[in-house]
Amino acid sequence: MRLALPRWSGTLAVKAAVFITVMCCALAALLGVLVHVSVTNQTVGEARDLALSRLREATAAYEAGDTLEWDAGVDPPDLPESLRALAVAGDRGTMVGAHRGRPAMWAAGPVDGNRALAVEVDYSQGARTIAGLDRAILWSSALAITATLLVGAFAVTRVTKRLHTTARVARRITAGDLDARVDDPRTKDASRPQDEVAAVAAALDSMAGSLQGKLLSEQRFTADVAHELRTPLTGLHAAAELLPPGRPTELVRDRVAALRTLTEDLLEISRLDTGRETVELDTERLAAVAERVVRASGTDTEVVVVRDLAVETDRRRLERVLGNLVANAHRHGRGPVSVTVDGAEVRVRDHGDGFPEYLVSHGPQRFRTEGGARGHGLGLTIAVGQAEVLGARLSFSNADDGGAVATLTLR
Repeated sequence: MRLALPRWSGTLAVKAAVFITVMCCALAALLGVLVHVSVTNQTVGEARDLALSRLREATAAYEAGDTLEWDAGVDPPDLPESLRALAVAGDRGTMVGAHRGRPAMWAAGPVDGNRALAVEVDYSQGARTIAGLDRAILWSSALAITATLLVGAFAVTRVTKRLHTTARVARRITAGDLDARVDDPRTKDASRPQDEVAAVAAALDSMAGSLQGKLLSEQRFTADVAHELRTPLTGLHAAAELLPPGRPTELVRDRVAALRTLTEDLLEISRLDTGRETVELDTERLAAVAERVVRASGTDTEVVVVRDLAVETDRRRLERVLGNLVANAHRHGRGPVSVTVDGAEVRVRDHGDGFPEYLVSHGPQRFRTEGGARGHGLGLTIAVGQAEVLGARLSFSNADDGGAVATLTLR
């Protein structure tokens, strides 16, 4: 069973926690070693000085023929062998060892040739002092590490929460919600210190505001142009109908019809951009809708029904989406073109060169086409907009064996 982490947790928080823990452990270990070494040297030094002082007194008493004190003796059985060898070799030395099961500081020196005179000093208190110090260092280090880790984790999580909030707002803006803002309170109060996260939040809000303003200006311009074109186009259409029959008249009427279609597409896009479109729901069977769209298109398109399904949808908008996809497949692809109904999924496929890479990655873009394709890139843009109004998802891909595939998934 995996431990569930909070939604705000992430790589930065984990790395910060690990870094703080490692640094605290390293600092605690360094300070602990320094304190341990210092106190141990002082304690051992004091015991050594006392033992050597007792050894000098015992040596003087032994050489004078006096009776040795209870803590001195020649070749005592508990004397460490390494210290005994040092004394027999003619040198004096000290060593921490044991005497009758308790810690002792031994001092030994040479007497009578191959014998060692040794003195032991009780080292129990010093050993207890060092052991108590080590325990205190371990407990205080553990408490300090825990407290530092908690404080550091609290500080880091506050930053990561703000970063996650900023990232979430950025994703909302990417998805088309241009009203989304971070609104970090630090960016609104000049008296408060501005950290790097606040600077990023302010920059993101500023970018979103600027982007929203430019898009609104573009939408207003598109709508105004389309509305302004309607009146002269109506007059132009009426004038074209009065022209005498002939090839030039047919060309004029064809161009006027194309211009009217473009104007109507622009008006539809401007309405979709406002985000205020409403749907009129009704129960429709997808196979029947697909067949109706294909008949209305007047094209040679095959309808394949894998699994029919009745859905709650707006029939007019659904037909508009499928009609644009079928028209785009015939205009920019090659036959055979098929419409496949598989439950709540409808796929429109052709066998041409496939969608451009930018369209598969980022979706259709108005007034952008590639490879000498005819049109203005508005048909697929309208299809995507109408699909969003329906609450459906329209995706684009290329088949492995060639051809473009547009998939409409209804919810």
